[in-house]
Amino acid sequence: MEKAQNVFSDNKDNNLWKFILNELKPKGKIFTPFNIISFPIIIVGLVIIFIRFRDGIGAVTNLTQEIPWGLWIGFDVVTGVAFAGGAYVLVFMVNILNMKKYQPILRVTVLNGFLAYLFYSAALLLDLGRPLKIVNVIIGNNYGVSSVLFLVGWHFLLYMLALLLEFSPAVAEWLNARKLRKVLSTIGLGAVIFGITLSVLHQSGIGALYLMAIDKIHPLWYSEYLPLQFVVASVFAGIAMVILEGSISHKVFSYQLESDSHHQHNSILIGLAKICAGALFAYFALMVIVFVHGKDWQHLNSGWGSWYLLEMIGFVILPMLLFYFSYRHKSIFFIRLAAIITLLGVILNRMNVSIIVYRWYDVDRYVPTWQEFVVTLTIIFIEIWVLRWIIMRMPVLRKPPLWAQGNDH
Repeated sequence: MEKAQNVFSDNKDNNLWKFILNELKPKGKIFTPFNIISFPIIIVGLVIIFIRFRDGIGAVTNLTQEIPWGLWIGFDVVTGVAFAGGAYVLVFMVNILNMKKYQPILRVTVLNGFLAYLFYSAALLLDLGRPLKIVNVIIGNNYGVSSVLFLVGWHFLLYMLALLLEFSPAVAEWLNARKLRKVLSTIGLGAVIFGITLSVLHQSGIGALYLMAIDKIHPLWYSEYLPLQFVVASVFAGIAMVILEGSISHKVFSYQLESDSHHQHNSILIGLAKICAGALFAYFALMVIVFVHGKDWQHLNSGWGSWYLLEMIGFVILPMLLFYFSYRHKSIFFIRLAAIITLLGVILNRMNVSIIVYRWYDVDRYVPTWQEFVVTLTIIFIEIWVLRWIIMRMPVLRKPPLWAQGNDH
């Protein structure tokens, strides 16, 4: 009897491995426009990454001892984390506020958030002069546990774990692991609350890093409220990314969706537009208060003042009005347009704080090399490849199997 059970167990393990190996095979068309464009860039990017680790960070970047943070931190981490904010916002709306209307896009949003944090953490390794010292961020070595970097590092690590736990029921459904799925669902609510708390903390923590650069960031962009600004911005940045990614996924993976998904999708976008309009208004009001409190009127008469007004008017006020207009008139086109402008505005703001207006008084300014841009695109493209692979195989957009429906937390 025991021998028979062992044989059955071995067969079960073999079947699981066969299933996983079969799932690793490509599905769908290979020579698509995205694959043709992204694959060569990924190959070149991987070569550059190899050179970076072989010859040092100075071999492929323009970073120096005076300017140690560049494009890989400013875009991949500081900006990318804001774009991943949609995960904690949607999780809060669905699981805490019980807004079940947004349930259909919850899994793909959580997956996007997890992959974003995973790949942006990998990008962080590229920017470290001594990547193996990354463990110091976790153990607080050299600078102690009171450092902002120590807090941000632990927030990153724990939040990735929370996002993985939130998405794990989909993995269990893919593997048809019913008992595992039941266990994972029972710990879901705890992971949700834990993840929301961590996300808010590390969004503000990244802003807190720049509080130490009071003499290096232009006064129009620097304030003691940077942590709060980063948190508020992560709300509309994350939702705008959900709108853009959701629109693309809805078209690319339409074959996985139910027949009534088009109307449901439009209704979700209209609801998200309302939330974005409110978050942008809150951000704009905060920025006005900060500006008036800082008494920075004299800086508006300079070239940097014009640059600041462009950011505020073109990428905060304009998308806020567009979101409000599109919500009132239920215009899907203007919702997507407003989302794109919002994302460009977030990129501009985070690039301003981390690169453009950082040490604005220097004669010799930091300008990223072409290799830095290629590596950034490589990270984004690999993330999209992984995202597509998961969506094509796991119940992310399509409904879970019948045995798993009705058992969510």
